[in-house]
Amino acid sequence: MARIRQPAVAGQFYPLSPEDLRKQIESFSEKNKSLKPQKEAIGCVLPHAGYMYSGAVAYAVISGIKLKDNLIIIGPNHTGMGEPFSIMDEGVWQLPFGRITVNSALAKKLLFGSSLLRADSLAHQSEHSIEVELALLQYFRRDFTFVPIVVAGTDLENYRKLGLEIASVVKEARLEKDTLLIASSDMTHYEEAASAKKKDSLAIEAMLALDESRLWSRVRAHDISMCGYGPAIAMLSYAKSLGARSAEMVAYQNSGDTTGDYSSVVGYAGITVS
Repeated sequence: MARIRQPAVAGQFYPLSPEDLRKQIESFSEKNKSLKPQKEAIGCVLPHAGYMYSGAVAYAVISGIKLKDNLIIIGPNHTGMGEPFSIMDEGVWQLPFGRITVNSALAKKLLFGSSLLRADSLAHQSEHSIEVELALLQYFRRDFTFVPIVVAGTDLENYRKLGLEIASVVKEARLEKDTLLIASSDMTHYEEAASAKKKDSLAIEAMLALDESRLWSRVRAHDISMCGYGPAIAMLSYAKSLGARSAEMVAYQNSGDTTGDYSSVVGYAGITVS
């Protein structure tokens, strides 16, 4: 019987009740009435905070792109548990809208084709950065499979290498058109809104330029507390290997836009790469 990963942050970051979750997600559509027709994307960046803070940004991105059959979601490791490059290569995730199956065939191909990834469920057990995305993705589509990858701190070359290794496996399996790579990340944490926006603009500009080296150097030089810069670097590396030529910032806001307190905020950016 497949291992079932129970939700770690349902009832905290997003509603546990399917009805309440649906109502909250539908409330985001009011803020996105002028959305463009769905477009093809190779990768994207989605925030992973509580839906009341970042859900509208994630909704704006997901509702504007065509979701693929296979989703590879890379999130940062907030818990410190498990392997530095952790992939779940089998199992089922329980969420309010139902269960989602890990694409074991693709996950095992990635595990075999990567020098960095290790099969591990511990890093995923209490980690929210992927779960928060899945609960929202399910609103738009129920029949996808996914591969969860959680990464811990390392250097530019390893993050870049991970993206290239994933791209190589996807291309060999001829799944380029059927796969979307999602980088899960919030932006600057707990700074005054103007400072956060200034720092975030530096990181966002690097991502829009599809320049993972620039993103890495700016995060370090300006002390930008973007938790998922590693996943973003891997996504950019992957997307360029698959022919990406442009990126678009779909939405940006911070927690102060919800709370009214701009003295200490967290920033959220939604970006598509195609």
